[in-house]
Amino acid sequence: MDDGKPTGPKAKWWSRPSAGRTTHSEPEAPAPAHQETEVTTELSPVQTSVQAPVPVPRDAETAVDPVPAAQPAAEQSRPQPLHAPDAYSTPPYGGPGPWAPAPPVQRPMPTPAQGTPVPPAYPAQNGTPAGGGTGGGYAPPPQAPSPQQPHAQPQPHPHPQPQERPQPLPSLWLQYDPWSTPGQPLTHVGEPVKKKRRRGSLLVGAVLLALVAGVVGGGIGAYIERNGGITSVELPQAAKGNGNRAPDSVAGIAASALPSVVTLHVSGGGEQGTGTGFVLDQQGHILTNNHVVDPAGSSGEISVTFSGGETARATLVGKDSGYDLAVVKVSGVSGLKPLPLGNSDNVQVGDPVVAIGAPFDLQNTVTSGIISAKERPITAGGEKGDGSDVSYVDALQTDAPINPGNSGGPLVDTKARVIGINSAIRAADSGTDTQGGQAGSIGLGFAIPINQGKRVAEELINTGKATHPVIGVSLDMKYTGDGARVGDKGKDGSASVSKNGPGAKAGIKAGDIITKIDGQRVHSGEELIVKIRAHRPGDRLELTVVRAGRERKMTLTLGSADGT
Repeated sequence: MDDGKPTGPKAKWWSRPSAGRTTHSEPEAPAPAHQETEVTTELSPVQTSVQAPVPVPRDAETAVDPVPAAQPAAEQSRPQPLHAPDAYSTPPYGGPGPWAPAPPVQRPMPTPAQGTPVPPAYPAQNGTPAGGGTGGGYAPPPQAPSPQQPHAQPQPHPHPQPQERPQPLPSLWLQYDPWSTPGQPLTHVGEPVKKKRRRGSLLVGAVLLALVAGVVGGGIGAYIERNGGITSVELPQAAKGNGNRAPDSVAGIAASALPSVVTLHVSGGGEQGTGTGFVLDQQGHILTNNHVVDPAGSSGEISVTFSGGETARATLVGKDSGYDLAVVKVSGVSGLKPLPLGNSDNVQVGDPVVAIGAPFDLQNTVTSGIISAKERPITAGGEKGDGSDVSYVDALQTDAPINPGNSGGPLVDTKARVIGINSAIRAADSGTDTQGGQAGSIGLGFAIPINQGKRVAEELINTGKATHPVIGVSLDMKYTGDGARVGDKGKDGSASVSKNGPGAKAGIKAGDIITKIDGQRVHSGEELIVKIRAHRPGDRLELTVVRAGRERKMTLTLGSADGT
């Protein structure tokens, strides 16, 4: 069944007029006026708007028109084609025969973002794509009749008018895209390419990623909080040094002095005590306080512990309660390091000092401070009540912390030389509490000057006892005025000024008031004793005496008395 094509005679695809050859051997019969008008009306649009060949449906190409039994002479005289017609109508490039011109070359061009514009496809008959074949969906455009070819002869009998075909747009070959996906429909001009929307999937992915990140981050944070970090903590630290310190630093002083300092443990007569001492020589003599070794008496035990931990027994060499000094000795100990002695007369207020001892039995304790004052007259002891245990010290005052157990320990200068023997402290209270505890340091410590300690130690080592300088007078200890007053009578009712004694020779009489020694003020009897004991026997002193309101000066040579 033919649909949409004229039924009149048409030029065959293999017919081609030859040069110098007459196309028709017989004159064509004039067509009726109404048919010519119809043909003109049908071809006029094609000639004005179509520049490419008109595609012919496959069914129309392959269909064989019925040939009348008797053909006119003009038909028989036409030239025959060189080969049989193609039953499938598949000439090269879909053209109308072997003499059809090749289509223009399609240059590769990028497809616009809006797609490749093409005209609407031609309808196919019987479900077959226009132009024949099985793929591509492309129908070749209709071929316009050549000017040299004769018009098709109209059929002698009328046929139904063909339906008007849609006209293709110009330059159809430029719209052909060989790189497009086969079988995919082409888009119209200006129509944007439709892309799959991924906004929803991206949003879901972002939400899932945020959830996973939150869970992982929370787990890591909890682990770090509970375990202190992902890895073990390693803090920065300075490299290990050689341990050397400047000799005049506290560490340097301590390193030099500690090997010569010992701790004493004393027991006997139901009493015990702890104190400190330091080595005087390689023979094993150790200097300490009298009140440290006093509990041992004559039959008690004295144990000495050195800074390295070695322990040895010691024996008492000598002691003096008036100076509060004692010397003990250890035997069978080698490698002793004596502590060098300084000169207390060279000490100035403000000089740095270091105190070493065993406060409350804490061995090798080191404290530091300065010299707070010099020639500070103090008295210590007196627990026995008869005055035999009272010591008179023209002391060095220091703020280096000194506590019970520091007694007898060395007070050293910046060259690790001994300048004093720590002996007494001033407590803020009575010194004891309800449980028998002892008061601690409040920064008021006192040390016996080493010049006095050296003389006494030498006497104790050499003779076993110390001598005291004296002036041969008895003092009125109840006098409350300024100065030291000579008593009217002695202790046992004898004369207050010893006959042929140092005071008598100097011209001192009972009732005189001594106000100065070597130009230094004296405010009490205790202070006069302290000043005298700061000297050696045989030293010459200049005294300022007030008698009957008149002041006079006297020169006195100190005598000697055995100590206890």
